[in-house]
This record gives sequence, structure tokens and C-alpha cells, in this order.
Amino acid sequence: MSLFRTTFPASGDFAPLFRLLDDYDVHRASRQTSTRSFQPRFDVRESEDAYHLDGELPGIAQKDIHIEFTDSQTLVVKGRTEREYHTGEPKEESEGDKKTETAEKTPGHRFWASERSIGEFQRTFTFPSRVDQDNVKASLKNGILSVVIPKSTASGTKKITIE
Repeated sequence: MSLFRTTFPASGDFAPLFRLLDDYDVHRASRQTSTRSFQPRFDVRESEDAYHLDGELPGIAQKDIHIEFTDSQTLVVKGRTEREYHTGEPKEESEGDKKTETAEKTPGHRFWASERSIGEFQRTFTFPSRVDQDNVKASLKNGILSVVIPKSTASGTKKITIE
């Protein structure tokens, strides 16, 4: 809803301008209510006996990352992150006294730039051969998620000889 529509009639040469302002207001309102998403970057490597995933997830807590198989050859890595700000002087406050604020709770602040990724993410990886789901290992260190997915050694078919 534009402020101009109620103040000035949208007619004549200014009608396109008023429509543009109304469209901008609708766009801005929809951006604020929708869930943001992003895609973290991953390196995918293959060795003789496993597939290796290394993904950049800086600032994302281990509890906010979920890894699961959706079928025998498809792995999904998903999670969520919010922008946090730590206020106060670190020298004067202990770790328990620090205040954490999210982007929506920073009163009196004007952002000059907002470049950090926030919201939900999901990456899906499908492997060309069967994998050993029971022996997958994952670790998170210095913002890098490393997942090792061993290749399955047991084949799905078995040849039977006739005697």
C-alpha cells in the first residue's frame, strides 16, 4: 500500500510512477515475510573406497545441521542459521553475560551492508553407486563440514551356479 495513492490521485502522467511505487511496496513486504535460503559451497571428491564432501558452513552450530539419506544413494544436508550480534565489551563481561541479538532485534542500528548468509539451506548429493550408510562419518571443524561416505562393497546381485 503506497502512501501516494491516498494523497494524490493516480492519474495522468504520474500513474506509471504510482504503480511502480505500489509494486515496490508489495515486493518489500513479501521479502520481509518469506523464509530466506542459501546454498553453502561444497567440494565433492571420490577416492577408491569412498566419496568425500567438504562444505563451508561458517558460524553454523552442529545442532543446526541435519544429514540424512532419502534413499540408498541420495544424501541430504540441511540446516538453518540466523544472524547473531554480540553486544557489550568482552573485557568487562564474562561469556555468560554477553547479550546475543538477532538481526530483527538490533534497535537503533542502520545496516550499511548485509552480506552474510542466513536462513535455511539444503543440498542434495546423489552418488552413482550404492554407499554404505551404516559407516558414514561426519565432522564439523572451523566451519567446514566433512562427510565421508564409504562405497558399498556388497553388490546387490549374487550369481548362483547350477550344479
